[in-house]
Amino acid sequence: MSENYGFFALLDRMQYINRWALMRNSRYENIKEHSFDVAVVAEALAVIHNNLVDEGKATIKVDPLKVQSFGLFHDCTEIITGDMPTPIKYRNDTLKSAYKEVEHEAAESLASQLPDHMKGYYLSMLCPSYDGEEGQLCKRLVKAADKICAYIKCIREKLAGNTEFDSAMATLKETIDKIELDEVKIFMEEFVPPFGLTLDELNS
Repeated sequence: MSENYGFFALLDRMQYINRWALMRNSRYENIKEHSFDVAVVAEALAVIHNNLVDEGKATIKVDPLKVQSFGLFHDCTEIITGDMPTPIKYRNDTLKSAYKEVEHEAAESLASQLPDHMKGYYLSMLCPSYDGEEGQLCKRLVKAADKICAYIKCIREKLAGNTEFDSAMATLKETIDKIELDEVKIFMEEFVPPFGLTLDELNS
């Protein structure tokens, strides 16, 4: 009889972990849907980046599907750790280092729920090393996508009349504006404004 592995059943539980736990939400967002959003935006940033390379405005290309995968798995360890609020997670170097260690242990715990021939691949997604120039670019794109998706969440809350996210929205916009990646600026200018439109406006 075949052995059973709980890895994908555990991933399915991402839908039960809500983000923005310290905030009053008009609609809760779980880490499963957030991960999809980050994967989509990160992939788009990679596609835009590669076009900049073609135009001679950047030097190296990056695999959009690899960036997408990193984005899709970037919060999976929160199945075990829960979603720790950013102000706490990055409060000081000691907390940041400790949380990184906890994340790594959580990634190994999740990977242990896989057969041996799959562990290496999924561990590289759950706890990526981001080696080399392309790897570092992947990391920057996923982090940028994470911030952009958080900003879009703030837009949704603002449209719902929730002022709880006003401060977070301003802080995120300031953070995004400081990211020195042309692809981020392009995405913010060309793709973010329509998030304030109605369905009829989007279809017109």
